[in-house]
Amino acid sequence: MKNIYTLSEPLPNSEQFEPIIKNQSLLIERIISTGQTTPEGEWYNQERDEWVMLLQGEATLSYADGSQIQLKPGDYLLIRAHQKHRVEYTSTNPPCIWLAIHGNLNENLQS
Repeated sequence: MKNIYTLSEPLPNSEQFEPIIKNQSLLIERIISTGQTTPEGEWYNQERDEWVMLLQGEATLSYADGSQIQLKPGDYLLIRAHQKHRVEYTSTNPPCIWLAIHGNLNENLQS
């Protein structure tokens, strides 16, 4: 059995993406962020919906419409396919632990 909170020591300088379950229609992954942000002027524009929960740490996301959301442990949200967004901030102490589910998620799913 694995534990989602177990981190390698020392933590690498780059963001870690660790698939938990992966097939053609679904990806469930753990993401570890240690201060990484989206490069200036770049946006994520994903092909699939992404439901994400911040399990540890703090983070800030921005959207192309100018809105921002600050996340703390336990916060979750749904980012629809092609909803341009970027990561503005991730904490280093503690590092961010995210649980992300990528797929074509049900339209009735609440964000």
